[in-house]
Amino acid sequence: MGGFFGAVSNRDVVLDVFFGVDYHSHLGTRRGGMAAWNGEDGFQRAIHSIETTPFRTRFEADIHEMRGNICIGCISDHDPQPILIRSHLGVYAMGVIGRINNGAELSAEFLNNGGGGHFEALSGGQVNAVELVAALMNQKDSFGEGIRYAQSRIDGTANILIATEDGALIAARDAKGRLPVMIGIGGEGCCVSMASFAYLKLGYEDVRDMGPGECVRITPEGEEVLNTPLSEERFCAFLWTYFGYPNSHYEGDSVELIRNRGGAIIAENEKANGTMPDVDTDCGVPDSGTAYAVGYANRSGVPFTRPFIKYTPTWPRSFMPGNSEMRHRIAKMKMIPVPDLIKGKKLMFIDDSIVRGTQLQETVDFLYENGAKEVHMRSSCPPIMFGCKYLNFSPGNSEMELIARRTVQELEGD
Repeated sequence: MGGFFGAVSNRDVVLDVFFGVDYHSHLGTRRGGMAAWNGEDGFQRAIHSIETTPFRTRFEADIHEMRGNICIGCISDHDPQPILIRSHLGVYAMGVIGRINNGAELSAEFLNNGGGGHFEALSGGQVNAVELVAALMNQKDSFGEGIRYAQSRIDGTANILIATEDGALIAARDAKGRLPVMIGIGGEGCCVSMASFAYLKLGYEDVRDMGPGECVRITPEGEEVLNTPLSEERFCAFLWTYFGYPNSHYEGDSVELIRNRGGAIIAENEKANGTMPDVDTDCGVPDSGTAYAVGYANRSGVPFTRPFIKYTPTWPRSFMPGNSEMRHRIAKMKMIPVPDLIKGKKLMFIDDSIVRGTQLQETVDFLYENGAKEVHMRSSCPPIMFGCKYLNFSPGNSEMELIARRTVQELEGD
C-alpha cells in the first residue's frame, strides 16, 4: 500500500513533512522519499530503501540538506517516489499511492502512439507507476484535466500528490474514494495527508476530507478546487479493520472505536446465541486485534489480559514480506509470552482478520507450547475470499493461499 504527506507554507516545512511521512510508516515497508522546493535551490529530492531501516532513521541526514516552503513525501511498497517531471505543465514532484492493474496496456499504448515517447525502466523492465500517471496527465492542458483523464484510464486506485515550482500542492483523491485524503491548516500554511493524526500531532487542524475524484490546488492562503468530487464512493473498510493506525479517523469514524465496537458485536452475538465459551480471559492478537478484545471484554464481562506482547521495535507486519518462509518466521519470532497469564488458562483470542492463516496457526501453537489449557479464536472480519486488486492487500501467487478459500474447497470440493 503506502501513504503520502505534503505541506505548503510561508515558512520551511521540511521538518513537518519528515514527521508527517514517518507517521505513515505503518502503511508501507519498502521505500520512502521526500522532495522539497524553494526559489533559490529549486527541487531537492531523496529516496531510500526502508526495508531494513525505518524512514525516520534513513532520512535524518537528508532533512538537514533540504530547504523548502513546499515539500511532499511518500511511503511506498512498490515504486521509488516522489519522482521529478518536466513537461509542458512545468517542473513538478509527484507521488502516487494505489495500484494500477492495466499499467502494461497503458504503457504500451503510450509507447506505440508514434510520438517517440519513452519511460525509465525499473528492474525487470517495468515502468514506474508514478511516471506512467504523469505521462497520462501530460496529454492534457492542465493539472486538473490531466488528473481526471489519468484516473479515468486507470483500472485500480490512484491517490495523487504533486508539488509544483510555482509554490502549490496539487492533491487528488482516488476516483472511487477507496483511500482517504485529508486537508489540514495551521502554521502559516496547509497540509495534505492520508492519516489525520499525522498533521494533528504537528499542530495543524482539520479542514475536511476530500471527496472521491476531487482535485484541489493548495497554497499557504488556502485551496482552489480543480475537479469537483464524483458521486460514487467505495471506501476501503480494511483501513478500519487493519491498515489504519488506532488514532486515525476515516469518513468521520474513529479506527479505535470501530474496532472496539466490532469486539462488542461479537460478544453480543455470542450472548444472544448462547455460544459464549467458558474462558478465563479475553485477549487480542497485537496490535490491531487488541482493540477488538477490549470491546469484547467490556461487553461480555470476561477479563481482558495480554498474555503475549508483540516485539515492535524491529518486526514488520507479518503479511508484508513477499516470501512465505519469511512471513512464517516473522509471525513466530515477534510474539513474546507472559507465561503467568498463559499456563493452565482457558484463553479467548480475537484477531482483526484471518488471511493466509499463518499468524493464526503460529498463535495457537505458541499458546499451547506455553501451557495454555484451551485456546478459542475469533475473527472480527468476515472470511476473506479474494485478494484485493485495488490496494495490493494480501499479494500472492494464488487466491488459494487464502485460508478461507482453502477451507471452502476442503468442505465443498472443486
